Amino acid sequence: MSAKTILKQIKGGLIVSCQALADEPLHSPFIMSRMAKAALESGAVAIRANSIADIQCIKDANETAVIGIIKKEYGNNPVFITPTLKEVRALCSIGCEIVAMDGTLRARPNGEKLDEIVATIKAEYPDVLLMADCATLADAKYCQKLAFDLIATTLHGYTEETKGQDIADNDFAFVTELVKVLEKPLIVEGNIDTPAKLTTVMQKGAYATVVGSAITRPQLITKKFVAALPN
Repeated sequence: MSAKTILKQIKGGLIVSCQALADEPLHSPFIMSRMAKAALESGAVAIRANSIADIQCIKDANETAVIGIIKKEYGNNPVFITPTLKEVRALCSIGCEIVAMDGTLRARPNGEKLDEIVATIKAEYPDVLLMADCATLADAKYCQKLAFDLIATTLHGYTEETKGQDIADNDFAFVTELVKVLEKPLIVEGNIDTPAKLTTVMQKGAYATVVGSAITRPQLITKKFVAALPN
């Protein structure tokens, strides 16, 4: 599918994040492929997934666009979502229509520079859409200048600068602020855990919304219900 087709496909839709880390009960490429199938049959327009194994299994079992990431830690460096050129290339090579990477202004592993990664990938894989997982307005503005195709709120609340902040704070003020200054499509992701929140961010101008834990992490969903039980 062309980049134009992918953008048209996801516009106004729900993207479901199907991820389970190694220490989670559902950690399995096969299980993630079935989770993706359930989401797609229920109306999701695309899937966000982590790791080469999971993505390949999801794409083998489903006709869907995938936002691919690789979570990898490099020592004490805080950047771990598709942190280096090596991970970006790996995702492009297996046919991810969209590759998401940390789009913050933080120093990256191995001294790599975000602008150089983007320029390299745009030259090597011009048909792959790049998505910047940002935390702040400054991140988003910078990534837009770097020719990212999509800007996302994924890391808002998860960096030192934004720790404790929620995407829903002050009636989704961060989303409102981004919509005003961005020309690129805005993907809202992070703590969108109710249909009402999804409706609100779409009304505020989100191009599409990513929902993960509220749909695909049963251990977290169960904890909410257990916490509501009378003592």
